[in-house]
Amino acid sequence: MKAVQLHAYGGVDQLFYEDVPEPKPGTGEILVKVAATSLNPVDWKLRRGDLKNAMPLQLPAILGRDVAGTVVSLGSGAQGFQSGDRVMGLVNRAYAEYLVAKPEDLTRIPDGLDTENAAALPLVLLTGSQLIEDGVQPKYGQTVLITGAVGSVGRTAVYVARKYGMKVIAGVKANQRKDAKALNADQVVAIDDDKAIAALGQVDAIADTVGHDVIQALMPHIRPNGVLATVVGAPAGSEGRSFRVQQVWAHPDSKRLHELAEAVARGEFSIPIAKKMKLSQAREAQTTAEAGGVAKILLIP
Repeated sequence: MKAVQLHAYGGVDQLFYEDVPEPKPGTGEILVKVAATSLNPVDWKLRRGDLKNAMPLQLPAILGRDVAGTVVSLGSGAQGFQSGDRVMGLVNRAYAEYLVAKPEDLTRIPDGLDTENAAALPLVLLTGSQLIEDGVQPKYGQTVLITGAVGSVGRTAVYVARKYGMKVIAGVKANQRKDAKALNADQVVAIDDDKAIAALGQVDAIADTVGHDVIQALMPHIRPNGVLATVVGAPAGSEGRSFRVQQVWAHPDSKRLHELAEAVARGEFSIPIAKKMKLSQAREAQTTAEAGGVAKILLIP
């Protein structure tokens, strides 16, 4: 089969579209024919070596955490699916024509959701929901500021927080205010505007997807005994503050993924897709995604 392998840490020139052995499902595993995968920041952070201490790779390695596709066969003892099922999940080694996964990491693609488009969802839906549910630990009526709210993780966090009855402030760049209106947040704040931040007042929690200077400016607005939940690591200067810092790293949860994917299928919120590219264009796709933007790029084998 064809796959994209990372041969060494570094630039996109270390990604190679090449022939590799097709995987075989072992005991308790499922073989999936990949219809699409999608790009996430973890992909290029792994490629560059940013995470080699926390998440070392055995090179050459196949990247890719999102999958949508079709079940081909089941290994001995694997249950819950059958050949031909449309599935999606948070997996590994998805930059390929086929992959093997654990049944518990997969869920059926809801009716009404296009198979390829479903590949945009797993990591961002689970990250956004876990940022709120595990990180913020929401309580009805509390106020949460979500940074990067028009991004894929941010959109999910806004949706989930609203479902818990929180007052949601969507933190966005000033030029994203128009797009942020579609999120149905209670308030939209330009977090790249010093005056807007100064006028913010206090919040019970911040759910941070951005980090950097933005979170440095926002930390003073967290109430005592509040919480800073983050998917980008604890920020400098957060130690010894009067609020709790909760780092969140996404993990598979097929039941929650299915619930959120059903909400997307019903049109309750959306994860925009910028473009679809061929798997063989992985270098170009990572270059484009790494440069910035909020919409997803899909890779199609």
